[in-house]
Amino acid sequence: MDVSLTLIVIMAVLFAAGVYAMMERSLTRVLIGFLLLGNATNLLLLIVMGVPGTAPFYGEEGKVSDPLPQALTLTAIVITFAVSAFLLALIYRSWQLGQADTVEDDLGDIAVRERTDAEEELFDDESSREDEDATTDFVGVSTAPITVLHMRDHPSIDDDAPVDLPDRSAADPGDDRGDRS
Repeated sequence: MDVSLTLIVIMAVLFAAGVYAMMERSLTRVLIGFLLLGNATNLLLLIVMGVPGTAPFYGEEGKVSDPLPQALTLTAIVITFAVSAFLLALIYRSWQLGQADTVEDDLGDIAVRERTDAEEELFDDESSREDEDATTDFVGVSTAPITVLHMRDHPSIDDDAPVDLPDRSAADPGDDRGDRS
């Protein structure tokens, strides 16, 4: 398989530029970064596809192309289009509300940024202690999430359905309903 080095370099540059653009606070740059990542993914699938061949019809002789990367590329195009439409709607709404498309820090972001290393270690210690005490096993009936009740447990319901009787043939050998051979 002979892959063009130019395609690999272009794909790597698109991935790098897309990730860099997505790290910005401007939603427009996030959209541009996502579009670059989508195109880099399509190029990656084109590289993986390998040497083009004939269409994969039944009974075709010679080298045929693999249809799986083509289907994945179409899926990637549709996903990129859908997420881009969502981001465009988000950018438009952000522009309507604040006349800007930048994401500002809220109180939670500021509080996280101002934490010290000692506070971070305290949070880590608390989470590990909680995880050790937690259990997922249901021990006993009182802690079970689902209780199965039978009709006999409800005296208010008059049930005239036939009741299964235990098999007495094995327990009582003198019974005449047993095995007659």
